[in-house]
Amino acid sequence: MIALKLTDKKTFMNQLLCTDIFDHFLLPEVTIKKDAVFTIDGHINKGFYSEEELKEQGLVGLRVLPYSNLKPICYQMIRGRHTPAYFKFILMLSPENTSNILDQSLSGFTENDIKGIFINLTFQNGQIVLTTGVSYSVFSTNRTLEQEWDRLVQKFLYKHAIAYEEL
Repeated sequence: MIALKLTDKKTFMNQLLCTDIFDHFLLPEVTIKKDAVFTIDGHINKGFYSEEELKEQGLVGLRVLPYSNLKPICYQMIRGRHTPAYFKFILMLSPENTSNILDQSLSGFTENDIKGIFINLTFQNGQIVLTTGVSYSVFSTNRTLEQEWDRLVQKFLYKHAIAYEEL
């Protein structure tokens, strides 16, 4: 796990809310505190969609909605004259990308060993902090996967010119 302070808040927020940079992530949860606290649970309500709709929207096999589906709602909640007092976005890798990273990391873990691979974005006290994390279904002292994920996140930030400082 790493913790990084994102140094160009305005540019980053534009990238998060107005571009497709994070659209390939899933969004299990977001909390935004303004005049009230808004919480979105991004887990798919299976009864809401028909099987045909799940297929059309590329949601078959997913437990959580893609960030791209919820991004317009997040944008509407955050935009305005007042900066939120707090927010937290929990972004999770899709099953396909999780599988790719497991193969790439050579860690020996399988999809059954991993609950999720995450990026947490927290805005608090005027700072945006990004933390990485891996949630395991099994106990292990092997940190190979976490180290690979940390490296890939830093590479992702560099590729998209997202400025940060290590904490």
